[in-house]
Amino acid sequence: MAEKEARSISSHQPTWLVFAPGIFLVMWSGGYVAAKFGLGYIEPMTFLALRFACVVALMAVLFVILRPPLPTSPAQWMHLAIVGFLLQAMYFGMCYMAFTAGMSVGTLALILSLQPIIVGLVAPGWSGESVNWRRWVGLLLGLTGAVIVIVARSEIAVPSAMGFLFAALALFGITGGSLWEKRFGVSQHPVTANLVGFAAGLLGVAPFMLAFERMEIVWTWQLIASLVYLIVANSLIAIGLLLAMIRAGEVFRVSALFFLVPPLAASIAWIVLDEIMPPLAWVGMVVAGLGVFMATSKKQAIA
Repeated sequence: MAEKEARSISSHQPTWLVFAPGIFLVMWSGGYVAAKFGLGYIEPMTFLALRFACVVALMAVLFVILRPPLPTSPAQWMHLAIVGFLLQAMYFGMCYMAFTAGMSVGTLALILSLQPIIVGLVAPGWSGESVNWRRWVGLLLGLTGAVIVIVARSEIAVPSAMGFLFAALALFGITGGSLWEKRFGVSQHPVTANLVGFAAGLLGVAPFMLAFERMEIVWTWQLIASLVYLIVANSLIAIGLLLAMIRAGEVFRVSALFFLVPPLAASIAWIVLDEIMPPLAWVGMVVAGLGVFMATSKKQAIA
């Protein structure tokens, strides 16, 4: 009976949901390479504030033109702002602050790879999702693969106390934002959702920009190209797909996709930036891919 219900639900899923994970992974992972292009010409928090301000300005113009429906209750406004703050200010902002505190990319990626594990532990009680043995094996394989790639490509350094604090806050941001969206989020017009969410993110990163940076910008084509990619592909398309996938499916399965972000980002950097990909890193990519397949497969295993 449960299998019939599962098949019935999956048969009514929209077509775009089949392609959404692949598009999301490419757009999200490509953001690391795009950020590397731009960060040589602007400070991290200033970069994020500029990026968020551009999205807010764009959404404000579209809001005036399209006149999309607004949330119908104060609670819906609050939910949009909370998810925006957690995903934009907490996740992106604290990742950049961890870098400024001296944490290596490999160490930060390793800490953030714990996100699907935490979601797997919290999801049953938070959103009523079951996590069976097959999915736990997939999570462990995904984490193992991500660690292999990171260790193969970078030297893992011991983070400073402040670096670890920022990394922990980033982990809390992406985990909390995903779980909050699944439990409390309601479908909103994308213009309204982006306007509120990125405004909350801008308000969240602005104090760090004002407190720690000189806000100097060297305008180059690399910075402009990076900014355009991060606004369109990363901030609008990738974030929109992430929230849509969470609402349409299980937050646990969506979170498992993040195990593929470090390997895919490394591959894009290898192609675009000619960064070295050791043979061991390819092994890690295969292991991570197998883990994500097991964790996200719709085939029901005995719990």
